[in-house]
Amino acid sequence: MATLNSPLPDLTASGSRPRLALPNIGFALLLALSGGAFLVWGAGYIGSGSLLIFVLATLFGLFMAFNIGGNDVANSFGTSVGAGTLTIGQALGVAAIFEVSGAVIAGGDVTDTIRSGIVDLGALAVSPLQFIRVMMAALVAAAFWLLFASRRGWPVSTTHSIIGGIVGASVVLGVSLGGTSSALALVQWDEIARIALSWVISPLLGGLVSYGLFRLIKHHVLFYNERAEARVRAIRAEQKALRRDHRSAFESLTELQQVNYNTMLVRDMDVLRSEDFHPEELETDYYRKWYAIERQRDEVETHHALQLWVPLVAALGAAVISAMLLFKGLKHMELGLATLTNYLIMAMVAAIAWATTFLFVRTLRQAPLERATFLLFSWMQVFTACGFAFSHGANDIANAVGPFAAILDVLRTGVITSSAAVPPMVMISFGITLVVGLWFIGKEVIATVGHGLTAMHPASGFCAELGAACVVMLASSLGIPVSSTHILIGAVLGIGIVNRQTNWGLMKPIALAWVVTLPAAGIIAAAAFLVSGYLF
Repeated sequence: MATLNSPLPDLTASGSRPRLALPNIGFALLLALSGGAFLVWGAGYIGSGSLLIFVLATLFGLFMAFNIGGNDVANSFGTSVGAGTLTIGQALGVAAIFEVSGAVIAGGDVTDTIRSGIVDLGALAVSPLQFIRVMMAALVAAAFWLLFASRRGWPVSTTHSIIGGIVGASVVLGVSLGGTSSALALVQWDEIARIALSWVISPLLGGLVSYGLFRLIKHHVLFYNERAEARVRAIRAEQKALRRDHRSAFESLTELQQVNYNTMLVRDMDVLRSEDFHPEELETDYYRKWYAIERQRDEVETHHALQLWVPLVAALGAAVISAMLLFKGLKHMELGLATLTNYLIMAMVAAIAWATTFLFVRTLRQAPLERATFLLFSWMQVFTACGFAFSHGANDIANAVGPFAAILDVLRTGVITSSAAVPPMVMISFGITLVVGLWFIGKEVIATVGHGLTAMHPASGFCAELGAACVVMLASSLGIPVSSTHILIGAVLGIGIVNRQTNWGLMKPIALAWVVTLPAAGIIAAAAFLVSGYLF
């Protein structure tokens, strides 16, 4: 594991290039092999559809997945890397397993062809080729905007990017088919208003929950630990002073007095070893004072806060992450579980987490307090990161898969439908590309989330992730428009406010990027749609 608040490696430094050359080549080959295998598979899947359009759509779709990995996935793992819980390589391994598994296992067999019902193309006589051009323009626009933001370390919403792309391309199409008024009527402006509302609601809710959670842990655990460690240091200093004074007094005795005193010390040592020991039996002032100091050490319950609060927090985290998986991550699998069953599963997972963490704390009673705290919150943060990754793979990869699956379905059937099949090969290829994107361009966003906005410790990183998960679940159940990206950034800011070290200067361009995302993607998509008209 990386050291606490250790800076991210500078991958542009000349000294790092030889060490990173082999992994870079390996990931590039993985991407090439995965994309090549998908092209071979897809050529047979679309049948008589246009091979040129399929190849271009595949390149654009994979490019979109690549940039989702570099921005959205990097945002999800930024707190874990910044806190020193995971190295970039370890975060990559977790992402590779859980993101791809979430996409393949729980990603769903079908996806909406028009994300979030943001435009109504059914109001116009849209041909299959025009529909394909809209989706391709949206993929290109969202991918380039994400790349632009990622290179600057700005975590932005991939959902808003793809929605902006679809809106921009659809409006241009609408103008060409029915005029400006018809084109603007295609857009569901109430949904745009909900998106704008999420720019405020998402970070605000994320910040409030993480602020409250981290204040609780800081007051009841971290501050308690600091006081306990300060008391232990004072006791050690008192023992050191006692030994120094004893040595000075012993050296001032005559030789005969030293012999007699040594005999008394030996007897006191034997008394201390006896099971029925009583302090009044001690003969020397040294051992009387030493015993009194040791009693003070015993009264300092250094691991009390860890043993009381951490298992409870772990149980809460387990319940929230299991709820995220049951109600969000696994919703496409249609497990048929009743609501009561889901709650019972959450309760069992929480109970297991409490018991496991309680026993783990007991095994760390002899470990240094700072080390024990780091280990406990590191394990819990890894757990939340894994749950986030699985849920992200199961749901948010649809940002790339949705438009591409729509293109694939039109190429195969020749007609436009409201939903499209998502073959497992699509999920696997896009999932692999997502991980490769995290490796190549995700480090700037990880740096922003991990330590650019505020310094992270496993305890604060865990609170940020758990707070974000709580808000995502609450908002999903209440139908509140939120962005998981914005929620997590708000949660990180909440941690910074508690610690009074928030980098508001860095947050300003990020907030501006959130507002610009939808129109920027729309403008790029509009231009891409116009250019595509000369190609097809």
